[in-house]
Parts: sequence; structure tokens; C-alpha cells
Amino acid sequence: MSSIDAIGGTALGGTLYGIGVGPGDISYLTLRAAALVRDVDVIAFFAKRGLQGNARGIVDPLIAPHRDELRLEYPVTNEIPPEDPSYQEQISRFYEESVEMLAALLRQGKSVGLLAEGDPFFYGSFMHMWRRLEAIFPLEVVPGVTGMSGCWTRANAPITWGNDILSVLPGTLGEEQLTRRLAETDAAVIMKVGKNLAKVRRAVEAAGLLSRALYVERGTMRGEQIMPLSECPDGNGPYFSMVLIPGQGRRL
Repeated sequence: MSSIDAIGGTALGGTLYGIGVGPGDISYLTLRAAALVRDVDVIAFFAKRGLQGNARGIVDPLIAPHRDELRLEYPVTNEIPPEDPSYQEQISRFYEESVEMLAALLRQGKSVGLLAEGDPFFYGSFMHMWRRLEAIFPLEVVPGVTGMSGCWTRANAPITWGNDILSVLPGTLGEEQLTRRLAETDAAVIMKVGKNLAKVRRAVEAAGLLSRALYVERGTMRGEQIMPLSECPDGNGPYFSMVLIPGQGRRL
């Protein structure tokens, strides 16, 4: 498929499209993503109970009235820890039910665009659908700008230089493990900060990196905030928050 065909390509029936919608600002959508959002028979998206869903909100200006949509509503998100057996049981069942709903549409010959915040293959629920469906139905993954890329760009913070090693760490790690991994790397992105903000800040300080750590909240979105981590207020951060530690490698 040529790049020109990809830009204007028509969605194929019976195909699942994992559409990366970027970090929050609709202008960061790729041409391919925007074309598919407009063209697929059904727009599918994950959402927290009572909320629109961030991925769905990003592409809202592209959705014409009366489009067919499939809302996949999480039974639980951050109410209980992910390691809790109840969480794992509920989420596993939810993914199986979601797969069945998507498969039913695909068997009807419909093209389905499953939206994914950032990039579909980076810390996203789409991967759980991909793992279960990619051997059964035609499937195309459309890459998107990751949340971390959007955040370090908005923070005007080049993240790696020369031979810097970048580590991407979940803030859900234990404090000791987080501290150790931070001390061993040149540059870092800490995701899933949210309720782990205080622990993350302690780990960053213990690793001797607080002086160059940045806190980014809702990067590229409405309500964006960027500040040194050392100046971040006490308390929990929102779901869309992360900590950046730019590298200091060789600069020519």
C-alpha cells in the first residue's frame, strides 16, 4: 500500500483497526488515523463508568452525528489495586466480553475502529484485544503519538542525547525498585503516577534526580500543567500525569 493510498484508503469490511489517537490534542492524529475514524462502520472505545472516555473525546470533532459506536465500559479502573485478585478477575472477564462484542461485528462484515489513547501498542487495553483477535480476523494497527512524546515536547525537554539509555517505568512499582531503576538509567519516563505521586517523588529524590525531574499533568490536553517535580503540590495526581527525567548525555 502506498503512502497516498494509506491517507485516503477505505476501511475494509470485517477488519479491526487499532487506531492510535495520540496524547490528547486532536492535531496530533496521523492522516491515516483521521481517515479511518471518519470511514469505519463502527467506532469502538474503552471508557470509565460515567465518563465519555478520553480516546473518544479526542476524536469527537471527527465523529458525524448518528455514527454507530460501541462503548466498552470498564467494570473497575483504579478503585482497587491491579494486583488484587478481584480486579484481575473482573478485568479478564471484561476483556473476554469485549472480544465477543467486537468479533460479532466483524463477523457481520463491518469495519471496526477501536480507539487507543497514545499508541495502540504502548500500555493500552487495545493490546488485550489484539492478542485474542489477530489470528482470527484481518487487523491493522495505526500508530499514534505516545503520551510521553507529547509530554516531553510540551515541556520543551529533549529526553535523550547521544548514547543515553531511556527507561520507561510504571509508578506502580515498589519504592525501592523504582529508586534502583532510576539510579541505573540516564533518562526516565515514569508513567501511571496518579495516586503514586508521593512515592514517585521520594524515589526520584532518593536516586539523586529531583533537580532535573519534571512533572507533566494532562500533557497536550486542556488543563495542562508543567512544573519541576520539586514544586509539585502534595497529594495525588490525576490519571493523566507523568514524571520526566531528561538525559544529560553528550551534546555536540
